Amino acid sequence: MKFAFNPSVQSLYTGRLSAHPRVAIHDATLTPAAVAIVVAKSAANDEACFLLTRRAKGLTRHSGQYALPGGRLEPDESTKTAALRELQEELGLTASTNQVVGQLDDFPTRSGFRITPVVVWLEQDTNMALDPNEVEEVFSVPVRDLIHPDVPRLHQISQSPSPVLSIWLESLHEEVFSPTAAILYQFREIALFGRQTRVAHYEQPVFAWR
Repeated sequence: MKFAFNPSVQSLYTGRLSAHPRVAIHDATLTPAAVAIVVAKSAANDEACFLLTRRAKGLTRHSGQYALPGGRLEPDESTKTAALRELQEELGLTASTNQVVGQLDDFPTRSGFRITPVVVWLEQDTNMALDPNEVEEVFSVPVRDLIHPDVPRLHQISQSPSPVLSIWLESLHEEVFSPTAAILYQFREIALFGRQTRVAHYEQPVFAWR
């Protein structure tokens, strides 16, 4: 069962992520950043979930939007280290590099970042201490939500020839847009289905361009 939180599923995800020929973006005009796709055990059952935040309303950029824990890299910092540092700063969760099970393709954002998604398998309890300056709320979303029949949704906008990708999260009754949605969609395609899928070409909604 690819939705359970157990060593077999961890091994499955790790193998598929390791086999994925990751695409890195080398563009000096983009600011390097990293986000963490944190897979953890549901508090209600033995299913695997991922952690999704809603950014604090007081932030100057992307306030109130759904996001994965993350942020820009510090000087001489690796993407793995940055993702784990941001996880600790935003949610109070400490993880080691040994808990990183893979990385996805870099994603270029309209707001000027090059995001590297880092997948973390979090064995320990998820007792969180949110930074209210960064995070308004955090959600534990069942991985199963990613295979909903309405995933993905593609939206045409007048500002771009490329479609905007979004994901309907059934458990939240909410729609999440790219870049977060594109990153989660690639995670779904690779970790859950073993399909080599690229997502960097998908557009982001205009409200995320700033």
